[in-house]
Amino acid sequence: LFSMTKISAIYAQYKIMPNLQQHQLRVAATAKIICDSLNTPIDTNKVVETCLFHDMRNIIKFHLDYFPEFTQPEGLEYWQGVQNEYFAKYGRDEHHATIEIAKELKVSDEVIQLINSISFLGAPENALSEDINLKIPEYCDDRVDPFGVVTLEDRLTDLRKRYKHYDVDRGSIGPRDAFEKAVRTMETQIFTKCKIKPEDINNDTVNAYIEELKNFVIK
Repeated sequence: LFSMTKISAIYAQYKIMPNLQQHQLRVAATAKIICDSLNTPIDTNKVVETCLFHDMRNIIKFHLDYFPEFTQPEGLEYWQGVQNEYFAKYGRDEHHATIEIAKELKVSDEVIQLINSISFLGAPENALSEDINLKIPEYCDDRVDPFGVVTLEDRLTDLRKRYKHYDVDRGSIGPRDAFEKAVRTMETQIFTKCKIKPEDINNDTVNAYIEELKNFVIK
């Protein structure tokens, strides 16, 4: 069904919110820039594909009234209906939903493994790994906030504020420190193998890839 289908058509089929489409495209564009600049071998298509699909299920966890502008032009009621469709089909476990969608799309086992590698708790293990394919999707996701590309430190500050109460309630302050340390380490690991610097990735450079990536097809 989805063989040789453009990513823009897949997003439409799955009723992916426009802001979420844009987030995944920005993360994938960030990954493409990095992969194209590496001086070490990497499977660029698999890394980019991972980033294009890594948050397909995120409407499950959205508080739809948190960013009212993101529900336009369809409106809050429409997206609540879509959210309920996701609950009915996939349940409320985001990880389960992500993997189920990936299987429906018939992506490769390697891409499913890379989607799994984008993990708050798994980041320290990725930092220790020799496999740069595991590091790039996590890092790229951590360079894009709900409104665009930001520095890693700005993104970590944003996440710290957004999940402050969650961290205190769940005892996640230790794991968050480990996560932040791991992502900083991965930034160093990635850019020591790159022809570019972290600051070379910004909204201007990323936006240049967006239209191209809308035509990306699963290999």
